[in-house]
Amino acid sequence: MRAAMYHANDDVRIVDLPKPRIGPGEILVKVHASGICGSDVLEWYRKPKAPLVLGHEIAAEVVEVGAGVDRVRVGDRVFVSHHVPCGKCRYCLAGHETVCDTLRTTNFDPGGFAEFVRVPAVNVTHGVFPLPKAISDDEGVFIEPLACVIRGQRLAGLRPGHTIVVIGSGVAGLLHVKLAKASGAAKVIATDIVEYRKAAARKAGADAVIDGREDVPAKVREANDGLPADYVITCTGVPKAILQGLGCVDRGGTILFFAPSEPTARIEIPFNAVWREEVTMTSSYGGSPRDILEAMELLATRRVAVADLITHTLPLAEAKKGFRLVAQARDSIKVVLRP
Repeated sequence: MRAAMYHANDDVRIVDLPKPRIGPGEILVKVHASGICGSDVLEWYRKPKAPLVLGHEIAAEVVEVGAGVDRVRVGDRVFVSHHVPCGKCRYCLAGHETVCDTLRTTNFDPGGFAEFVRVPAVNVTHGVFPLPKAISDDEGVFIEPLACVIRGQRLAGLRPGHTIVVIGSGVAGLLHVKLAKASGAAKVIATDIVEYRKAAARKAGADAVIDGREDVPAKVREANDGLPADYVITCTGVPKAILQGLGCVDRGGTILFFAPSEPTARIEIPFNAVWREEVTMTSSYGGSPRDILEAMELLATRRVAVADLITHTLPLAEAKKGFRLVAQARDSIKVVLRP
């Protein structure tokens, strides 16, 4: 089978690999669509593990089932989660499924930028979900990132009627804008430094869009009747942007750290201001089965529409072009590969 082997953002090679063989409890799926995630182009994270086949946002069709599998049948359209929690450990029982050891050690074989993927038994049990007809293959690649966004907003305690600032308008930021609007936010303010993404934020429903090179905290107050924001979500790991976010939080407000920074990055937190103003700082990572099910419901009912975020659909043979588009982050939002 064909697969896109990642060596670096500018070095993605189409290779021939053996078609995976499945065992008891496993399934084999044919990938119909696979989205390129922003995390796929974080070279500090990916290059040390290269070469490897990436891709974790997939919509697929079951083509083989192993002995004992009765949850799905050949021909079923499915979304498959690459990382799955055990559901039984102390972290899962406390609602922190995404820090579960099982979740952090599971994956499918190989990644989603391949024609076929073997889904291990634990993933079949905890991470395979039938795709409703209302969700197209291309829309299905948003299930995983939207689940992450749902989890983040839930952990941050977002409530209707408040002002939310989203720092960074890549795919994650735009999904935060859309979900916040769908959930009843009074005002959503987005930032970015790329004109293409600022325009996308307006189209996604942001009530105001600020250039990230400006005095963002001051501009937020201008757009919010002189007040900072109740909630701030940082969708970039750039230290300057994270500091901008901290400067945008109102007294008693909450900031959600949604994106990672480079391992060597250091951010000086204005500790006394955070302490005195009772600012809550929290973070979120990944999505749980609960979040995936909610994401599928939002997509199927069109409460969160995502088709407008797809800017490029490419064959697997053009994977290198797709990675380049996402890495450059200038004139693309969601790039979908179709093996």
